Amino acid sequence: MSMFTRLAARSLAGAAALLLSTAVLAHGDVTPQAVDTSSLKKLGDTWSASNPYRGDKPAIKVGESAYTQNCARCHGIDAISGGIAPDLRMLDRDCMSMANKDACLAEIDEYYANTVRKGRVRNGAVYMPPFEGILQQEAVWAIKAYLETRRADK
Repeated sequence: MSMFTRLAARSLAGAAALLLSTAVLAHGDVTPQAVDTSSLKKLGDTWSASNPYRGDKPAIKVGESAYTQNCARCHGIDAISGGIAPDLRMLDRDCMSMANKDACLAEIDEYYANTVRKGRVRNGAVYMPPFEGILQQEAVWAIKAYLETRRADK
């Protein structure tokens, strides 16, 4: 093997390693990130049954940041799933065409909050980690308010 071939091979291997490490880092820090909810109305210790921030612009802004920091690595940037985890734009989409839309949204809100708080495990495998004790209620509902702005059309 010529010296040129060896140098080219090393350069290619180095470039591949750099590219791979960049791709891993691009996924972001997998440690849950704190969410500043100081600008939002306090919700107290008792969890709301449905989203108290629905349509609340300041909450949507907080929710977008919180989603990006804590959810996008699995559920996709701008809530567009890359196939790793459910596409959250579809979470309550079907409610929009129902006659009893409010009851449907309330049911989805309960499912969403329970999933975020308790996580999801199937056959012993963790599909979503629990965020209870990590994200406060205000952050969880702000994320849901943001997701409602990303709802997919039928």
